Amino acid sequence: MLYRPQHRRRRRGGCLIRIVTFLLLIVLLAYPFAEPFMLETESVSLSSADLPSDIGQLRLVYLSDIHAGSFFSESRVENLIHTVNRLNADLVLLGGDYAVDSDSAVAFFKDMPRINSRYGVYAVMGNHDRTIPEGNLIQLKSAMISAGVTPLVNDVTSVRIGASNIYLAGIDDVDNGWPDLTDVASRVRQEDYVIFLSHSPAIIPEAHKARDAHGRNMWFDLGLFGHTHGGQIALVGDLLNISKIEDRYEEGWLVENRTNLLISRGVGTSILPIRIANRPQIHLITVKSAR
Repeated sequence: MLYRPQHRRRRRGGCLIRIVTFLLLIVLLAYPFAEPFMLETESVSLSSADLPSDIGQLRLVYLSDIHAGSFFSESRVENLIHTVNRLNADLVLLGGDYAVDSDSAVAFFKDMPRINSRYGVYAVMGNHDRTIPEGNLIQLKSAMISAGVTPLVNDVTSVRIGASNIYLAGIDDVDNGWPDLTDVASRVRQEDYVIFLSHSPAIIPEAHKARDAHGRNMWFDLGLFGHTHGGQIALVGDLLNISKIEDRYEEGWLVENRTNLLISRGVGTSILPIRIANRPQIHLITVKSAR
């Protein structure tokens, strides 16, 4: 039997530990740059007494905060739209911040692959879409329309589905635009099925106080928001409150004043191309009539 000195065994064991530690460190450093590519599709089912019974159910796809540009390439945009189109939506709803500024937002819609949807694609503006010059808003809306997307800037539109209508209400960006929540709310009725779109969830408390055409609140059934990226970097985002939004409106689903609210973590990134414990997401929302 050969004798093997114990100190050599210890040396080899220590070397293995250092190698494993080094590899773990590499993974930990690389992971934040990989997570932005880990796109998830969240599927949720809701019911609403305001959704007309003859519609039965409504299949919605919602996405926000693409931030196309140096961190989000054209090929990623193409893959994103391909993913959206495979979901066979009745409506596709976009929550703003399509690129890094208003110039690149115009270019985004000029180059964007066509989005397929049974009853149309509708969108609001984000703070990055509403950078100066103000005149870019006209160009951006024109580019969106040419791409088959209907912009909602302090506007309400009805969507005819069978023999009934639902309503989409969208306001201008809270930070860089000129939102007119009072006018938007006054153009619908509490008994209508209304989807409310705003890029920033900061408007939610004010939206709850707004009044419909008959002076009643609780004027919308589903509210869809983005902007926060879910904090983008867990813990750090919470500690610094980067988005300046109330904690309960940072991400996820809420029910307030009989209304379902979604604050999406969004698709892209801002400032840094990293995410930690905040995977990007799009949403497939199936709304069923409770009548």
